Amino acid sequence: MDLPKIHSITKKLLVALVGGFLLIFLLFHMTANLFVLRHDDGAWYSAFCHFMGTNWIVKIFEIVLLGVFALHILLTLWLAVTNRLARPVRYHESQRSKTHNSSKLMVWTGILIFACLIMHFCDFYFVKIGWVKGEYMVKTEKLQDAEMMQMMQFAQQYGMTPEEMINEIESQSAMSAEDVDGTDETANYIAGLRDKLAVVNIVERAYREDNFSADRQWIRHLTYDERQTLKKVLPESDPEPDFYFMVREKFQSLYIVVMYLLFFVVVLLHLRHAFPSVFQTLGLNNYKYNCAIEVCGKIYTWVIFLGFAIVPVLVYLGL
Repeated sequence: MDLPKIHSITKKLLVALVGGFLLIFLLFHMTANLFVLRHDDGAWYSAFCHFMGTNWIVKIFEIVLLGVFALHILLTLWLAVTNRLARPVRYHESQRSKTHNSSKLMVWTGILIFACLIMHFCDFYFVKIGWVKGEYMVKTEKLQDAEMMQMMQFAQQYGMTPEEMINEIESQSAMSAEDVDGTDETANYIAGLRDKLAVVNIVERAYREDNFSADRQWIRHLTYDERQTLKKVLPESDPEPDFYFMVREKFQSLYIVVMYLLFFVVVLLHLRHAFPSVFQTLGLNNYKYNCAIEVCGKIYTWVIFLGFAIVPVLVYLGL
């Protein structure tokens, strides 16, 4: 098996640099997750998700982040394979080294983390880009379409529902189709009215079921089909995933909570070695600082574990 010839030290340095970047990102991600615990009907968390989903700099960063994840995984596996190939004949007796157990499990914990990340992307990132269905929300003000409001006013003026009014217009246009030019334009106009009617029905369902945020600025609990309708009829409405609701709903399941906690136990084992390893590979440690780095690593890993773990536990307990 022939692999590209890059020195092992170079690969280790790349893994360390990418790993250090991911260590910083985890702190940022953990802090954002804690917004879910605020009892503000998701105002802070939704505002954060809105910013992350609409800012073009963040969108570029997301692509970079995905690339960094992929690069970290590929480099780590590449390093493991090349190290294995460098010694095809194993030792007759296993070595008794002082290497921490988490170090020996780095590749396997990394593979488990990668598998769980794929599921995490399915729940959130893939929902945002439309590959997976979820629940959505839209700014109330973006549904204030002038033509739609005019249609509702006309319907009320004549004592009809919007749908009855559209049916009446359609029947009249069909009766006079032979005497009126531009029948296709009339049909297109009626089709446009029916599209507007679909939006009216979405708004009416929101009022009927009170699917509004506490400040009434967002309509929530939109289905995937309703999102597609809004994107077609009112492209500027730009519905967004309702991540706050999806997180809260997902952590109502004890099974999901337990699996989430087990996942972060694996992350803890991975980080337990990753933190000091970054300093060691980059040559930033020595006998004076090793103890401090070890302590900081333990503090970091437990802060990350507890910061992520507290969210599903408290949500499940209704706090």
